[in-house]
Amino acid sequence: MSTEVKVPVLGESVTEASVGQWLKQPGDPVALDEPIASLETDKVAIDVNAPAAGVLGAHLVKEGATVSVGAPLAPTGDSSPAAGAEPAAKRTEAAVPPASDTMPPKDAPAPDTTLSPAVRKAVLEHGIDPSTIHGTGKDGRLTKEDVLAAAQAKQASPAPAQTSAAPAAASTPAPAGERREERVKMTRLRQTVAKRLKEAQETAALLTTFNDVDMSEVIAARDRYKELFEKKHGVRLGFMGFFAKAACLALKDIPAVNAQIQGDEIVYHDYVDISVAVSAPNGLVVPVVRDADQLSFAGIEKAIAGYGKAAREGTLTLEDMKGGTFTISNGGVFGSLMSTPIINPPQSAVLGLHRIEDRPVVRNGEIVIRPMMYIALSYDHRLIDGREAVTALKIIKDAIEDPTRLLIDL
Repeated sequence: MSTEVKVPVLGESVTEASVGQWLKQPGDPVALDEPIASLETDKVAIDVNAPAAGVLGAHLVKEGATVSVGAPLAPTGDSSPAAGAEPAAKRTEAAVPPASDTMPPKDAPAPDTTLSPAVRKAVLEHGIDPSTIHGTGKDGRLTKEDVLAAAQAKQASPAPAQTSAAPAAASTPAPAGERREERVKMTRLRQTVAKRLKEAQETAALLTTFNDVDMSEVIAARDRYKELFEKKHGVRLGFMGFFAKAACLALKDIPAVNAQIQGDEIVYHDYVDISVAVSAPNGLVVPVVRDADQLSFAGIEKAIAGYGKAAREGTLTLEDMKGGTFTISNGGVFGSLMSTPIINPPQSAVLGLHRIEDRPVVRNGEIVIRPMMYIALSYDHRLIDGREAVTALKIIKDAIEDPTRLLIDL
């Protein structure tokens, strides 16, 4: 008996996706709920699971094709191979595509076909056998970090000595001056990010205001309580919690920074849903910490840590990134000193954080060294006046330099 694998419901207002990768091939046995394909929507990658155990039939669509919700992807039958589908173990070399510069060497281990695209790529790049790695992801699945850790361990191990019976093959260097190019189709997520950022530049009247922050007090508070905090709440105390709470103070005092333009109306929010920019294998994503103004430091840190883990494992959902009234982007983790972040439409403002570095500053008429950070607030000047933007950023600065303000709502 045959059962069709169909494109699942992708989320509110999402009607189509692209086939990112087939994780199972025609003739492969599949178990109930085993991932057989990965779909890419405008925001996240979604696994398509087998609706029944059996053998996968022929692919009805190719990788890269656009499919709609409910569209058939492939049939699954009983334990006998589907008609016209040759078992994977008996496929001939004629079915293997021609070798190319981008293919792994013949002796590279074949990755587990149920791995996510990011993990499969890492496995091939580093020549790691996935069956030898213990997965730390959901349900024991491998993550990219698992593969990278295994690759580092492999490099640290001494290479076996070569015997005279098997001399090392002489390497052939690439011809001098050879130049190569590689064309890679943009993922659906990358296309969407590019489109939305360009729309923001073309639609909004973007402007950025800057300030610098003395991080001494926050660093001292974090060093003083980080061990107790982690012991009690099971999550690390980071800087993002301080900035999220400081932003909530600013957004409550300057409501326009937390508002949006919809048509010819301004929509003000009496809540703060903070989008936190997170780097994922396929690009930048912005999951939302909802009701951040009502959460404790621990609640904010747990939400951010959970989203970061989900982003690395590729398990973020559309619901995780739905909405958001304000964004915080931390380029400092990558070493950025200063930047002008672009707003995340339809939001009207984004706070950019940067690296902390010791700099000479004047305090009480004396030059002293302090851990300083540049912060930036990009905003839509159609809605937010310069005075409001500067004031909001100053509120954030004051709260970080004197964290007591966060406790007494000042």
